[in-house]
This record gives sequence, structure tokens and C-alpha cells, in this order.
Amino acid sequence: MSLARRLLAEAVGTTALLATVVGSGIMGTQLAAGNDAIALLANAAATAGVLYVAIVVLGPLSGAHFNPAVTLAMRLRGELDTRATLAYIGVQCVAAIAGVVLAHAMFDLPLLQPGTHARTGAAQWLSEAVATCGLLLTILLGLRARPAAIPALVAAYIFAAYWFTASTSFANPAVTLARALTQTFAGIRPIDAPGFIVAQLVGTALALLLAAWLERRTPAAAG
Repeated sequence: MSLARRLLAEAVGTTALLATVVGSGIMGTQLAAGNDAIALLANAAATAGVLYVAIVVLGPLSGAHFNPAVTLAMRLRGELDTRATLAYIGVQCVAAIAGVVLAHAMFDLPLLQPGTHARTGAAQWLSEAVATCGLLLTILLGLRARPAAIPALVAAYIFAAYWFTASTSFANPAVTLARALTQTFAGIRPIDAPGFIVAQLVGTALALLLAAWLERRTPAAAG
């Protein structure tokens, strides 16, 4: 598979992911009439749904990373070269912003709007480290044990992590960057984004260490 085709798959998937995250947040807020729980449920369900579809459809083309943390993990495990890693991350970040712009356009909102939703503090950062670590472990261990189940595993994990983390589980540096450009339900203040990204990288490193330790001691499951 050529790098250009892989990058196009990453662009399509990441754009769809962010359009869904932001668009479902807007629609959920409109329909929930002030009930944040309903808006969050709609946001989580839509995000999990599009992840499942995107991984099934685009996974055979690019690996369906849609996330610089996943790409970095694959590079550190020797499954991706440096050139492809940098290209993947660049495309993911640009496509994530494109997804936010697309969502705004569909709802007739200003295309770029610096986020105003405060998300900062130790609890939020811990949540992002936990969310990212859990996502990476789901992928790394899932690829070893049940590769065919990865779409469902990732979708289920993200749906759950929306609810059990205080940050609602961004778990993705490109998502964080793009969500700093919306003032909607899904947004984050630009000033808060670096803290989230650092926490996500810490979670990625922890997941790699845990996966390496577990894989040394646990034989691959049959089937």
C-alpha cells in the first residue's frame, strides 16, 4: 500500500472522527435542552459509532490510527518508519482541524472559533493520562489477542471512557488541538490544550511499558 493512499485513509478517518465529535456535540446540546447528561450520551454514542465504522473500513488501508499517540506507539514498537510517522501525524492534525471546520459549516457556525470551555487541573490531566493509557492498551493487547475485534474494542472503550473520566476522554493529541478551535460542547480552551497533550503522551508511554511487560509473560490467545 503506497504511503499516499495510507495518508488519504488517515485523513478521511480523522476528518470524519472530528466532524462527528463536534457535530454530535452540537446536535446533542440542541436536542437535550440543557441536559448535559443527554448531550454527553449522544456525543459518546456517535463517536463510538463512527470509530467502529472508520476502523473497519479504513483499517486495512492505513491501520486506522487517526491519533498521533497511536502512530507514535507504533513507531516506538518498530511497526512504522520515521518518514511515515511524521507524515501520519501531520495529516492527522490537519484533518482533525478540517473535521471541526466541516462540523461548524454543517451547523452554520463560524468556521474557526477559539475554545472557551475550561478543562484544566490535576484531575483533568490524570483523566487524560488514564484515558490514553487505556486506549493504547486496548489497541496493543487487542492486536495480539483478538485483532479482528479491534473496531468493537476501541469503540466500546471510547464510549465507556467518555463516562468514567473527568475529561470525557480526548485521548488524542490531534483531537485536542482541533477541539481548541470550537466553542461548542466539545471544545477546550487553547491554553488548556498543552496540558492535555502532555498527559496523553505520558499515558502513551505508560501503555507501552505495560504492554511490553504483559506481552513478555502472557502467551497469545488462540483463535
